[in-house]
Amino acid sequence: MNRIHAWMLTTAVSMAAGGIGTHALAQDAKSVAPKARPAAGKAVPVADVGDGDLKKLIALSFHSKGPATLDGVLQQDPMQQACSQYPDRTSVPEPVAKKIEAAEIRQVKYPADGKYLGDWKVGEQIAQNGRGMQFSDPVGGTNGANCYACHQLTKAEISFGNIGPSLYQYGKLRGNSEAVIKYTWGKIWDSNAFSACSNMPRFGHKGILTEQQIRDVMALLLDPASPVNQ
Repeated sequence: MNRIHAWMLTTAVSMAAGGIGTHALAQDAKSVAPKARPAAGKAVPVADVGDGDLKKLIALSFHSKGPATLDGVLQQDPMQQACSQYPDRTSVPEPVAKKIEAAEIRQVKYPADGKYLGDWKVGEQIAQNGRGMQFSDPVGGTNGANCYACHQLTKAEISFGNIGPSLYQYGKLRGNSEAVIKYTWGKIWDSNAFSACSNMPRFGHKGILTEQQIRDVMALLLDPASPVNQ
C-alpha cells in the first residue's frame, strides 16, 4: 500500500469510527476489519485494499464544496502518482527523482516580460496569509502562500514553522544574479522541478498564486529593502 493509499484509508476509517462518516462508510469499514480478536500468537488477517476500494471510501466520506473538490483529492498527476509510491522524499531512488525533476522543470513558466520582482510589502502580506483552497473559501478567490507555516523569513515574526529551511536573509546571502532569480522563481512555481517529491506546494503550476503574487513574494525574498534581508 503506498503513501496516499495509507493516508486515505486511515482518514476514512477514522472518520467512520468517530461517527462522522455515513452508514455506508461504516459498513465498508467493517468489511475490511477483523470480526473477532484472534487467538494469541496468530496473525491478524489483512484485507487486500485496492485503488477502487479507497476511492469508494473517500467518495462516501467527502463531497466537493467551493474550491475543495473530490477530484482534487482523488485525481493525481504523474508526479503525484510517482511520489506516492514512497513514504517520503528521502526514499525516492535517484533515477526516479531525476526523472520527476526533469519533467517538472519543463512546466515552469517564467514571466514573458522578464519582470521577476514586485512589491515586497505585498509579498509579506501574501506570506502571512494562510487562506485559500478550502471548502469555506469562494471559488476563484485570492489565495495566500502561508510561507511562515514552513519557513522563517524575518526576525520580527517569531511564529513560524520549520518543515522547510529558514529563508531569513535569503537574498543577502545568495545575491540577485540571473541564476539565483530564475532558480527562485522556478522553485516557487514548481518546487518539484528542483526537489522531487517536495512537501512545498507547486504554487504556480497548480494555480495557487498568480504570476503577480509570485513577483511580490520574489521581492520579499530578494529585495535588499525587504525585512527578510535585514
